[in-house]
Amino acid sequence: MNVEEEIQKLEEEIHRLGSLQPDGSYKVTFGVLFNDDRCANIFEALVGTLRAAKKRKIVAFPGELLLQGVHDKVEITLRPSPPPPQASSVSAATS
Repeated sequence: MNVEEEIQKLEEEIHRLGSLQPDGSYKVTFGVLFNDDRCANIFEALVGTLRAAKKRKIVAFPGELLLQGVHDKVEITLRPSPPPPQASSVSAATS
């Protein structure tokens, strides 16, 4: 699995384990992700996947590195997906 596939799987797992926020984002704590059996089977290096997703501005969390135990209560935020482009604005731009 390449990095992009792992980040996509991470998004799916945050949707599954996290809670939807009013702004459309999802929040989950690092401990919930790290200790989930399904995540343990999917991600060989969860921390590395989280760092790659943070670098791409897909998730947000404080600090650079999360460690089991020490950072179990740290919230990870999956940013809301941008809305798809509207057909009317696309067709207006081509007219």
